This record gives sequence, C-alpha cells and structure tokens, in this order.
Amino acid sequence: MSTIHDARPADALRAGDRQADARATAQKPLGGIAGWLDDRLGAAKGVSFLAKKVFPDHWSFMLGEIAMYSMIICLLTGAFLTFWFVPSAGQVSYDGSYAPLQGVTVSEAYRSTLNISFDIRGGLLIRQIHHWAALVFIASVFVHMARVFFTGAFRKPREINWVFGTILSMLACIEGFAGYSLPDDLLSGTGIRAMNGFVQSVPVIGSYMAYFIFGGAFPGEAIIPRLYSAHVLLIPAILVGLFTAHILLVFVHKHTQFPGPGRTNSNVVGYPLLPVYIAKAGGFFFIVFGVIALISAVVSINPIWAYGPYDPSAITAGSQPDWYMGFADGALRLLPGWLEFETFGFTWSMNIFPGSILLLPIMWGIIGAYPFVEARVTGDEREHHLLDRPRNAPTRTAIGVAGISMYLVLFLAAGNDIIALKLHLSINDITQMLRLLFFIAPPISFWITKRICLSLQRADRQKVLHGRETGTIWRYADGRFEEIHAPLTPEERWPLVQHESPAPLQLSAAKDVNGVDNPVSRKERRRARLSHFYFNDRVAPPTPAELEAEHHAHEHVAAPTGEHEAIEAAGAGQERETIKADKHRG
Repeated sequence: MSTIHDARPADALRAGDRQADARATAQKPLGGIAGWLDDRLGAAKGVSFLAKKVFPDHWSFMLGEIAMYSMIICLLTGAFLTFWFVPSAGQVSYDGSYAPLQGVTVSEAYRSTLNISFDIRGGLLIRQIHHWAALVFIASVFVHMARVFFTGAFRKPREINWVFGTILSMLACIEGFAGYSLPDDLLSGTGIRAMNGFVQSVPVIGSYMAYFIFGGAFPGEAIIPRLYSAHVLLIPAILVGLFTAHILLVFVHKHTQFPGPGRTNSNVVGYPLLPVYIAKAGGFFFIVFGVIALISAVVSINPIWAYGPYDPSAITAGSQPDWYMGFADGALRLLPGWLEFETFGFTWSMNIFPGSILLLPIMWGIIGAYPFVEARVTGDEREHHLLDRPRNAPTRTAIGVAGISMYLVLFLAAGNDIIALKLHLSINDITQMLRLLFFIAPPISFWITKRICLSLQRADRQKVLHGRETGTIWRYADGRFEEIHAPLTPEERWPLVQHESPAPLQLSAAKDVNGVDNPVSRKERRRARLSHFYFNDRVAPPTPAELEAEHHAHEHVAAPTGEHEAIEAAGAGQERETIKADKHRG
C-alpha cells in the first residue's frame, strides 16, 4: 500500500477559499467591540437601515413625539414610585409627618402615598411629574390622532396602524383611571364607587361582574391590589407593545409628508435619522421633560391630603373625574332617568349602562373603523403617502369637527353642577340645553365646517389663477383703482393645485335594457349616495390648461396709458419695476 497521497482534482476548486475569507474579514467596516457584536448578532445592516431612514420636518409630527416622551417619563417616574407604594387596602393608623391626619385610620395605600409625598425626598415632585406626564400623554395622543385624521394619514397602507393607535388611546384612558384610583383617597374612592355602579348596571350579569372584580361586596380589599397589577404590569405591557408595533409600522410604511415640490408617493423629503433627526429628537425630549417638570414644580395636582382617606359614607363635594373621562360622566348626566325599566325579573338600567359601559367601545369602535368605511365609500385602493390639507377633504374634516363638537357637549355636561353653581343657573335648564345641543351641535358644526373648507378651496383657486394680493393699489388716469396681484412661484403654487378632487359615483340603473331588475343596483345606489355625500360639493383645483389660459388672457390686456399714481398700502416695500411689470395682472 502506498503512503503517498495524490492531490485530488477537487482541491483546486478550494485553493482560494482562505484568501477570500481573509479579504472579507479585512473589508468589514466595524472593529473592536462593535465588530465583535456584529459578527455574532448581525446588527450592522439593521442599524444602517435605521440610520438612513428619512423623516420629514414639520411641527405637527412632534405631537406623536410628545406622546412617546411623556409615556417614557410616566414609565420612569412610575418605577420610582413602586419602591414605596403599598398596594393594600388594609387599615392602619397614620403616624407620618402630616400632622392633621396623625392617628387617623387609613388604608396602607393611602398612608404610603402620604409618605411618598411628605417623607421621601423628592417624592412629591416625582408624584406630580408622574401625574402631569400622564395627562400630557393622553392629551398628546388625542391631538396626534386628530392630526392623523384631518390629514388623511390613516389611509392605505396605514389602516392597521390607525387601529393600533385607537386601541392605544382607549387603553391610555383606562390606565389613567386605574392610576388615579390607587391612592385610595376620598376623590379616587368616589371614582371607584362610581365604577362599581357602572359594572352593576350591565344587564343580567352586572352584579356578578362587580362581585368578581371587587372580590366581594364593595369596597372590599381586593380592588386596590388588582388595579395596581393592571396599572403597573398588564396595561403598560400592552401599551408598550402597541407603541412598539406602531413605530415599527411607521418605519415599514415610511413616514407621511405634506405635499410640496419634489415630494411624491414614492419618496420622503427630510432628514436622516442619524445624525440630524436623532439629535433633534433628543433635544426635544429634554424640552418636553423640562416643561412637565416645571409644571409639576409650580402647579399642584391631586393633593390627596386635602381630600382625606376614602370613607364610603362620604363624598367629595363637586367631585369630577379627570378630564379624559369627563365625556363619559357627561353622558351619564344627560341620560334621562325614565330609561330604567324592569322585565323578566331583571332591572335594565338604560339610564346608566349606555353612557358608562357601552359608550367607550362604541366610540372607539367607530373611530377605529372609519378608515375602512371611507375606503369603501370612495373606492380608493391606492397607497397614500402624501397628506391632505384639511380644506381639500371638506366632508372628512366636517365629520371630524362634528365628532369633536359631540365630545365637547358631553364634556361640558360633566360639569353641569359646577356651571349651575358658578353662573347661578338652573341645573335642570342646563341639562336640557345640553341634551338638545348633543343632537343639534354636530350637524350645525358639520355644515359650517364644510362651508368654510369649500370657501378656502375657492380662495386657493382664485389665488392660483390671479396671483396673490400685494396690498398695492394702482390708480389710473380715469380715476379707476385696481389692486396689484403678483403671480405665485411654482413652489407656492404646488401645494394649492396638487390635490385630487374626485367626482361622485354615478347612480346605476335599477333595471337593465330588458327591464330586468339589476341585482346589484340597490347596493351600488347606496354606495353612490354615500359617494355624493362625500364628493358632491367640491371645488376642483385649476388645471394647467386653465392656468395657462388665464395667464394668456392677462397678457393680452392692454396696459393703461396716461398719467397714473401708485398708492402703496401693505406692499410698500416692493420695487417699482415689479409693480409696473405686474400692474396689468389685476
């Protein structure tokens, strides 16, 4: 047997493998710890993708950032508070530094909240930052949703992201309610007592649900620990998960942008994430944190020591829920008492149940379903990455304002007793007026808003065709006066003419040419009526042909002759040559 091994032909195919591997290793851009991590995690591609992500620059996009930063502040301050808060309804005697309550029997939750406020260094400031940040978080979420709605940012492919945001806003309200109920003071205890009544108003099973939630008869000792678990574990986990999914979808779909020259549905004009946008975002975070900290330091909120511990036999005079739950309390006050009735041995509390339990899922369900309804009515299946100006979608804008007016009526109703007390009016008269406004205000605000949007569209059309007003008045020799209009630049003209103005769908015939009923005519006619509701009143933007014809007509107007005098009003700083060149464009 020979001990000499002949080289196999296949070895030649692998001769340069080691050299190629060495070259690939040498070409890696990262070294040190970053390179070591990238070799094992492969994160460089993802980081590169994020670093090159472009974000448009517009002030309204900061509303979502305020919501994100205030939520982060809530999480940080909440983690601080958990070190000292005791989620227990067990009764103890207060022996802290707040003298007026010393020796009073209180719950452990209430005592620990007082200790945080008076005995933990910086505890009261952290408590107030936590509370104010929660209010800012909920307010910014609502305003951000309004911006998304009025600009049409919920359209394809962002319907799912809109649903995520809708659920997030509803959970934010529930999280806020759970949070301010934890101190077990007289005001928060009154809110929990109201919640118990709401649950009991559920037909048939309400009393069983209340017994299960409270672990027995009200008030019990189980509700505080259960609210604590929901407030610090369950709901925050869902909120963080929804928020993460929301941000990821923003990256996947790319950011929307307002129309302008060079901006299309296939690009994004703005700044990359690194280094520009991340630096601006970091600075903005500290601005938000600083403003919330300043408010918390100088404006007191939820002074539980003034309310005292919760006592089921007492109630705080003029007690009101936090503002974001005010609409639900207002709905309860507007529902008439005669809606309660009995049948089959059960009490049906329709004077409470619709406003307390049904209102939240119905309201947020309508909000979450709106993108799908609009897409169905308009038949628009295209992707939209350019935002609408609210005036260019008058029906949608009017619907949003009508919904806001309905919300405001319910919100005012939550303080009908305070309004009656301060203005020396009859609470019954105020309640009756608000019931009437609940049905009258939405259609009136819808009509007014739509008229305003159409008027603004006509003004934009006139501005494109005839130019902008300069404030300069030209007087001719025959005594006539004419204002000088300056033509718009392409950059100024683009946002005014880029939008679409869809025509309403035409009604289909109920019968075909043979007199046979059209099986789909009823469905199509219903959709056509909805389309007319959306698009029947419209002002089409000027077409390039109309713009060219208008300018061509102006150019053929003979320039006036004779003596003339320029009276400069608002445009006193304009050059004389510009006025002479543009005077025939009036």
